[in-house]
Amino acid sequence: MPDRPAIGTQTAQAQTNTQNVTLFRIYFVYRSVLSILLLLSRLNINTRELVGTLNPQLYVIVAWIFLATNLVLLALIKTRFVSNQATLFAVFFVDILAITVLSDTSGGMSSGLPILLVVTAACSAILINSGTIATLIAALCVIAILSDTIRLINEQYLDIASLLPAGLLGILIFAVSLLLQFIARRVGRAEELARKRAADLINLQRLNEQIVQHLQMGILLVEHNDGVRIMNQAATRLLDPERAAPLEQGMPLARYQDELASQFQRWRQSGTHLPQPIKVSETAPQIIANFRALDDSGTGDALVFIEDYSPVTQQAQSLKLASLGRLTASIAHEIRNPLGAVSHAAQLLQESEQATEDDRRMAEIIQHHAQRMNAIIESVMQISRRQPPNPQLLSLRGWLQNFVEEYRYSHKDASEILLDVPERSIEVLFDPDHLGRILNNLLDNGLRHSQIATGKSTAELRVSWEQLSQRCLIDVVDQGLGVAPSERAKLFEPFYTTVDKGTGLGLYLCKELCEINNATLTYRPTADEQSCFRMAIHKRS
Repeated sequence: MPDRPAIGTQTAQAQTNTQNVTLFRIYFVYRSVLSILLLLSRLNINTRELVGTLNPQLYVIVAWIFLATNLVLLALIKTRFVSNQATLFAVFFVDILAITVLSDTSGGMSSGLPILLVVTAACSAILINSGTIATLIAALCVIAILSDTIRLINEQYLDIASLLPAGLLGILIFAVSLLLQFIARRVGRAEELARKRAADLINLQRLNEQIVQHLQMGILLVEHNDGVRIMNQAATRLLDPERAAPLEQGMPLARYQDELASQFQRWRQSGTHLPQPIKVSETAPQIIANFRALDDSGTGDALVFIEDYSPVTQQAQSLKLASLGRLTASIAHEIRNPLGAVSHAAQLLQESEQATEDDRRMAEIIQHHAQRMNAIIESVMQISRRQPPNPQLLSLRGWLQNFVEEYRYSHKDASEILLDVPERSIEVLFDPDHLGRILNNLLDNGLRHSQIATGKSTAELRVSWEQLSQRCLIDVVDQGLGVAPSERAKLFEPFYTTVDKGTGLGLYLCKELCEINNATLTYRPTADEQSCFRMAIHKRS
């Protein structure tokens, strides 16, 4: 699943701009309707005596200009200019001029048109963020009203008593502007707080998503109808390790894993669950599941937690092997001394002049099996003395090239070893000594089995990177006959071998070394049925 938020969100600045554009659109509609009504009031025979009585021609010209400015605003309404404070100031200044001129040509305060400036001052207090500019707009409205009233008094169109309503209207404009500025600031602070809280919640949600997606434990959200609504990357990796892309979500749980769905149904019905390991596939590790209901009824949505069962079994195995290792080391040490004496006696018998040919043959057999027993003892001692790893950051391309060159030099029968490593830099954290011993053992096996099957010692090292599970894969491929499916479960058991000369401890030791280096070793034939041992080195967190 990609690293993105579940909910698309805007920044605080983008939300503020969007809100301002919406409010300006409302004001634009009001302004358009007002300009049309003012123009129609003069053009209509029944209402023309109410407006433009002092200068009809100027009234009509200004009304048309006022209407035309709406076309300019219509072109700008979808741009960022409508959120610009200078643009808004210009719009309101034009409105003040237009309304003042229209009021002047209609008789000033007696026409009632100056009251429209209250709406202009109120809208500027809401749309303009700066309190200073909004107050300046209100002051310009008052100045326009008083100036026009004084001019009309001088022209004797109004009497001195008109100054009182003009003054009261000015006070009203200032009161409305200041009140709306106060309310707008309070609302703005509340909105800003709400945006911050929303941003915090979104960031928390993103953090939770990242945590869930990068957990090593698989998590599935199963709905009341047993459909899987959400699953994280770990769940995909555990349910289908071979899949290169995330599993499709929304399908019934049984489509992903039958046994998991059966355990889930039994838990729904009984309310209790005894975790049982689940085998996903032949090559994949076992998983174990736990369930948690999200409501008290137990029939609604539920969480399914799945995790790799291997660490549990490995811990039990380690405890068992620790005790067994101490015992076998003691036994091996006690066997080594008499075995050395037997081997030495057989050697002396071979060199004796009195020994017959049959005696020398029997001594040779004793010597051969003594060497084999000594190899087994060495392997047992090596396992019992297993030291903690010393991991180092290895660049695989260069390291493997050097390893293959050294292997070819020390193994003259390694006639053909191919190395397939990507050009991109792949780095892993691994003990280089352990990695060399593992690959040395796997190549020995591969070359030997290829020789038996084809008469030619061939093997191939293939390196790849699995993006979904964040693992480096090292495949050791040979041309051998492979391992029968019924025998694969025994491959990594101690003392299991398919060749007469083997000790049966090589693969077991390789698997142990992989596990203590945070890696896994499995057997899996390739697509064209070639024998293949795969090392999967997990990314260190």
